[in-house]
Amino acid sequence: MRLNEWMNQKFLQSISTRLEEESDNSFKVQQSIKLSVVTQYFPPDYAATGQLIEELVKQLGQQGVDVEVFTSQPGYAFNSAAAPSVEKLERLRVQRSRTAQLWPGRIRGKAVNGVLYTLRALLYMLRAWRRNNVMLVTTAPPFLPLLGYLGYLLFRLPYVCIIYDLYPDIAIALGVISKSHWLVRMWRKINQQVWLNAKGIIVLSPAMKQRVLAHCPQISDKISVIHSWANPDLIVPIAKQENWFAWKHNLVQKFTVLYSGNMGRCHDIETMLEAAKELQDEAIQFVCIGGGAKREELIKEVNRLGLRNFTFLPYQDKQILPYSLTACDLSFVSVDETTEGLVVPSKLYSALATGRPIAVICSPYSYLRQLIAEANCGGTFDNGDGHGLAQFIRLLSRDPQLGERMGKAGRQYLRSHFTPKLISQQYFDVLQQAIASDEVISVSQVQTK
Repeated sequence: MRLNEWMNQKFLQSISTRLEEESDNSFKVQQSIKLSVVTQYFPPDYAATGQLIEELVKQLGQQGVDVEVFTSQPGYAFNSAAAPSVEKLERLRVQRSRTAQLWPGRIRGKAVNGVLYTLRALLYMLRAWRRNNVMLVTTAPPFLPLLGYLGYLLFRLPYVCIIYDLYPDIAIALGVISKSHWLVRMWRKINQQVWLNAKGIIVLSPAMKQRVLAHCPQISDKISVIHSWANPDLIVPIAKQENWFAWKHNLVQKFTVLYSGNMGRCHDIETMLEAAKELQDEAIQFVCIGGGAKREELIKEVNRLGLRNFTFLPYQDKQILPYSLTACDLSFVSVDETTEGLVVPSKLYSALATGRPIAVICSPYSYLRQLIAEANCGGTFDNGDGHGLAQFIRLLSRDPQLGERMGKAGRQYLRSHFTPKLISQQYFDVLQQAIASDEVISVSQVQTK
C-alpha cells in the first residue's frame, strides 16, 4: 500500500513539474514579437504622429521586432501626392491604403477620410491577423482603436492603444459637439470597452492619464505614460550664421521666434499674435512653418493689422527639418487652455533638440510648466499673456548668453529623458507585457479545461 502511495505521489509530482515547465515556456516574454501597427499617418506624410511612428518602428526593428505598418496615402505631403503601395526594409513592411484624400483641409473632409481609411484597415486586419501576434493602434483617426477591439473579439489578437488625442473630449472642448449628445455617450461607452480589453494603453502625459482614468478607473494597472521624443543625432544645434535655411529666408540678422508644426484648433496662436503686435517695431521676426486650421486665420489677421514681422512657410521635408528648426533664436510651443490634458504638443521635443530656448503658452496646471522648469530651458506663460511673452522675447534678444545656456540645458534634458532609444525601450516593454499577459490567459484557460 505504501509502495502504491509512493508511486502515485511521484506520478503527480511528475505531472505537476511538466505543467510548470510548459507554463514557464508560455510565459517567456522573450518570444519574437510580430507587430502590426495601424495608423493613418506615416511618412512621407508630414503629420507629426506619422514621423514619430516611423522612428519608433525603426527602433523596435533594431530590437528584433518584425513590424508591419498599415497606413494611408499621404495627406499632408508637400512634394508628393502618392507613395508606394508596399515598401519593405529589413524587419519593416509598410502597406498603404488606396483611400482617396477628400478635402484634407476641412474637418468634414478629414472625418470622411478617416472613415474610409478605417474601413480599409478593417479589411487589412481580416487578411493580416495570422501574420502578427500583437497589434498597435493609434487615435489617428480618433475611432481607429475600435479596430483593435474587433481584432481581439474576432481573432483573440492582443492589442495596445496609443492615445495621441482624447476624443470625444476634444470635440466637446472645442464646441463641436455637446457633452450631452447621444454620440458622446456612445463614443465613451465604446472607449471603455476598447480600454478594458486592451493589453496596454499608452498616453503621452500625466495629465492625459488622469483624464483617461476619470472615465475608466478600472484600467489603472495597464495605462503607461510614455512621452514623445526627438532624435538629437538628427537635429543638432546649427548657428544661424552657418544655416543656409536662415540665410535663404532672411532670418540671420533678426532675432527669430519659430512656430513649427500644426497650427490647429487645440493650439494657442492668439497669444503669439498679441506679443508680435507689441514687438512690431523691433528687430524681431516671427516665423510660422506648417499648416492647420488656424494658419489662414492668422495670415488674414496679420494682413489686416499690417504686421511686417511675420513669415509664413509650408511644411518642410524631413531632410530639411534639421535646418528649419534651428533657423531661430527661440522656439514657440502652445496649447489652448480648453484642451489641457487632451492633447500633447510633440513639437516640444524637437524644439529641445535644437539647443534653443523654448517659450511655452499653457494653462497654469499644465505638466509642461514642471517639465520646462526641470529642464531649465525657457519660460512658461498663461494663455493670453502676450505682454509676458513679449517681455521674455526682449530679454533673450538682449542677452544671447542666457538663451544659449537655456538651449544647452534643454538639449541635455532631452538626451537624458526623450531619445528614440530610451522611449522605444518603454514601448518594447509594454508590447512584451501584452504578449505575456495574453499567454497567461491562454494557459489558464487550457488548465481549466
